[in-house]
Amino acid sequence: MNILRQIIDDKGYKLSYVASELNLTREGLYKKLRGDTEFKASEIKKLVEMLKLTSEETKDIFFK
Repeated sequence: MNILRQIIDDKGYKLSYVASELNLTREGLYKKLRGDTEFKASEIKKLVEMLKLTSEETKDIFFK
């Protein structure tokens, strides 16, 4: 998930904003970024739209 964290930073988003958009707490987002819990399909969809991820980036981040 380091790739995702880097993309979020590169796009200029704050983690608290991303968490809010996903209806998560900051801690909930941190758990997902660390791999403690998995992203739901709806959260992945929202991140793809928000961060304008390519299909290759999406595959590399969420489906490895």
